[in-house]
Amino acid sequence: MSETIIDRIQQNSKFAELVQKKTSLSWLLSSVMLVIYYGFILVIAFSPKTLGIPLSAGSVTTIGIPIGILVILSAFVLTGIYVRRATEFDQLTREIIEEAKQ
Repeated sequence: MSETIIDRIQQNSKFAELVQKKTSLSWLLSSVMLVIYYGFILVIAFSPKTLGIPLSAGSVTTIGIPIGILVILSAFVLTGIYVRRATEFDQLTREIIEEAKQ
């Protein structure tokens, strides 16, 4: 890209909006994932008996198994949220590029 197009893109108010939206969403989703993951690790570290409680009387499956699965699934859900929002980012990116080419 030429320097003039890059300058036009950086001066575009939609570009600032795109950067702000992507940054906010990235920080939010990262924070949520870190809270979930480190929360799970902290429970393992400081209260391992909590995750060792059987799901039902006489069961060998403990509550830690479904909670661990939920931690893993939360990563997929958060990724899905980002992918869904990425379509909005893609549209905004296309608009910025079209405006910069004019």
